[in-house]
Amino acid sequence: MNSPTELLSDTGLLRLCASGDEVAFTALYRRHQGAIFRFALHMSGRKEVAEEITQEVFLLLIRQPRQYQPDRGSLEAFLIGIARNQLRRHSNDRRLAEFHFDETTVPAASSGALFDDCSRASEISSLQAAILTLPHRYREVIVMCDLEEKSYADAARLLGCPVGTVRSRLHRAHSILTAKILNREKCSA
Repeated sequence: MNSPTELLSDTGLLRLCASGDEVAFTALYRRHQGAIFRFALHMSGRKEVAEEITQEVFLLLIRQPRQYQPDRGSLEAFLIGIARNQLRRHSNDRRLAEFHFDETTVPAASSGALFDDCSRASEISSLQAAILTLPHRYREVIVMCDLEEKSYADAARLLGCPVGTVRSRLHRAHSILTAKILNREKCSA
C-alpha cells in the first residue's frame, strides 16, 4: 500500500521537504535516486563516483529545495542537471576519462559457452572504455538514448537542448565510437 507522501507530486513533496519533512524527502529520494545513480555510473564508469554524485545531488536538494522551479522543467531534469555539473567538476578534478569500469559492470560468464562469454565481456568492456573517452556532450546522449533508452525528446528535455542537437550529437558519438572500436581492432590484430 502506498503512503500518502508517495502519492504526492514532486512539487508537493518538495514543499514538504522545504518545511523539514523527512518522509517527503525519503519519498523523493526513492523516486529519483535510481535514475541519477545510473546516469552518474554511465557517465563516470565508477560505482563509487556514481554513489558520491547521487549523494551530492540529494544533499543539494535537501539544503536548497526551493532552487527547483517547476515552470522550468521536471524535477528529474533538474536533478540530472545537478548531476551533470557535479560530474564535470569531478571530471576536471579526477580525469574520469582515464578510469575504467568496475568489474561489476561486466556480466559474469555463464556455465555454457565460457569463451563466447569472455569475448562478449571483452567487447562490452572495450565499448564501455570507448564511451568514457567521449567528450561530455557526446557521452551524455549515448548514456541517455542508448544506455537509458530515453527518446530523443526526453533526452533533449533532460539536457536542455533541441531534439535536433540530440540527434546530431548521437550521430557524431556513434561515428566516434565506431572509429575508436575499429582502430582498437586494427591495433590488436
